[in-house]
Amino acid sequence: MTADEGIRCMLMRGGTSKGAFFVAGDVPDDAAERAELLLRVMGSPDPRQIDGLGGAHPLTSKVAVVSASDDSDVDIDYHFLQVAVDAPVVSDAQTCGNLLAGVGAFAVERGLISAHGELATVRIRLINTGDLATARFRLRDGMPHYDGELAIEGVPGTAAGVELRIGGGRPLLPTGNTSDTVAGHSATLIDNGMPVVLLRAAEFGVAGDEPPAELETRSDLCDSVEHVRLTAGPMMGLGDVLTQTVPKVFLLSPPRNGGVVGTRAFIPHRVHTSIGVLMAASVAAGVSIPEAVGSEMSQLPDSTEYDIEHPGGKSSVNVEVSRASDGSWRGTSTSIRTARKIFDGRVFARPRL
Repeated sequence: MTADEGIRCMLMRGGTSKGAFFVAGDVPDDAAERAELLLRVMGSPDPRQIDGLGGAHPLTSKVAVVSASDDSDVDIDYHFLQVAVDAPVVSDAQTCGNLLAGVGAFAVERGLISAHGELATVRIRLINTGDLATARFRLRDGMPHYDGELAIEGVPGTAAGVELRIGGGRPLLPTGNTSDTVAGHSATLIDNGMPVVLLRAAEFGVAGDEPPAELETRSDLCDSVEHVRLTAGPMMGLGDVLTQTVPKVFLLSPPRNGGVVGTRAFIPHRVHTSIGVLMAASVAAGVSIPEAVGSEMSQLPDSTEYDIEHPGGKSSVNVEVSRASDGSWRGTSTSIRTARKIFDGRVFARPRL
């Protein structure tokens, strides 16, 4: 296929993110060739991404590459790629639980799997992490039905719900410790689907109710948070994370609006306007562990439903945490998100970087 013919592409909102969805066979297998193409598709590097699909923010500069799985226990393989906005970087060091909300529907739309009845159940392998997820969503005449009455914080209007369940086969604490000292701060390093670092906001002069844009203007704060992130990366087995977008760093504060805990998330160089679904799952699991950072200020629920407060409101995630016989902590998460097809057609990448 030549550049003039374009590439099949579907733009979808998944949760509080937006991204370009491709069938794996429509983009190069070679990682370097694929990255170069996606930079041209999204319009990076450019702060406005004016010459591509990107929306000038990490939450709208995302890509999902989807294929039918060759594993009999899995339906779909989902490879997430984060395209940097103003740098020529494409990373697959993390996955995205928000775009995950659209993966099953995209697979049905593209005919990668068939679906019948009123409810589809799709087993999805997250290539980036090796985790397995199950997505359930509504159908109408064998195709995804996006309209519905569910509202989620950070997204205007309503849409049909998508249930996402991710099983935690791996220990939650990469270092094995409930709390570590990282760059002079007490931190809990945890991964319940997304590697995150939990810190106390007060230690950084943050109350926890500041707008994201205000926090982003504080260069001293951003430098301190980034120092913690770069130190935590190798401790979590992620290696040098200078050019990666993981781990995410959370500044935690007492809840103000009836939720479990207040959050401000550095993702890493911008502050999230809400919270990612897997980020929320990791925060919820973290504060559930006795003596973990943030556990002392959290209002834990009587059930498995955790309302995590963020700048846009609250996000609900169901998390179950338990301690295995070997002493390690393990968890699973279930959340309800929404997704919507925005356009389907061909994207024409700019001819060169």
